[in-house]
Amino acid sequence: MFLAKMNYLEVEEYLKTSDTIIIPVGSLENHGKHMPLGTDTLIPDKIAELIDARAPFVIAPTINYGATDDLVGFAGTVSLGTEGLIALLRTICDQLFAYGFRHFMILNGHGGNSAAIQAVGMHLYRKGAYLANLNWWLMAGQLNPKWGGGHGGGEETAGVMAVDPALIKTEYLTLPENIRNDISDELPTGAWTNVTYKGVSITIPREIRSITDNGWLAHAFGGDVPTRADAEWGREMLNSVADYIADFGAAFSRAPLPGK
Repeated sequence: MFLAKMNYLEVEEYLKTSDTIIIPVGSLENHGKHMPLGTDTLIPDKIAELIDARAPFVIAPTINYGATDDLVGFAGTVSLGTEGLIALLRTICDQLFAYGFRHFMILNGHGGNSAAIQAVGMHLYRKGAYLANLNWWLMAGQLNPKWGGGHGGGEETAGVMAVDPALIKTEYLTLPENIRNDISDELPTGAWTNVTYKGVSITIPREIRSITDNGWLAHAFGGDVPTRADAEWGREMLNSVADYIADFGAAFSRAPLPGK
């Protein structure tokens, strides 16, 4: 059930028997020259459609913008920042809480959103509700290690192919990450904005465009390169994630609320 397609009487009827809601949260950001800016929204939207066919949960409209400050600079990337996303998501959740929702599932498409989602989850917990942060790409890699990957790598490329293969610019699939040691050769670039020094990974926040002029990063995550992706992989993966969330959601919905 999609909240935007319901009237208020249908919402009131739903709340008589369930207080669970799914809120997809995405991002608008560069994923490499081969992928669309809306990757982190397109994939959760597809998973939400698959969940709707499996479970009777209300699904709220997707939040299309996220916290992606480190990818600002690639044309078209728009970031709310962590504080902006906290403010938006907290306002939405507070109003849904006022109507009676108590079990919130965030279907998250972007890792940079997690700090904001965690902050809102703690806020809701103190009000007497629970929030579950469902990072689809991490779940996929745990359901099947072959699906794991990094930003714009095989995993996300396959996910977008499951949505619409035409969204993938195949002429750019073979382009390398073009990773640079932008700080120094003594501190080589590792995963995302990390560097490696004497076997230890250290985070040094900076814009990703200083590291790569392409924008997909999978080498340090152990994930497949985008050339390995295909729509069959994507469909199997997204269906498996939807199956899991439908099952998890049933158990989550039965969980007694904090303090009860």
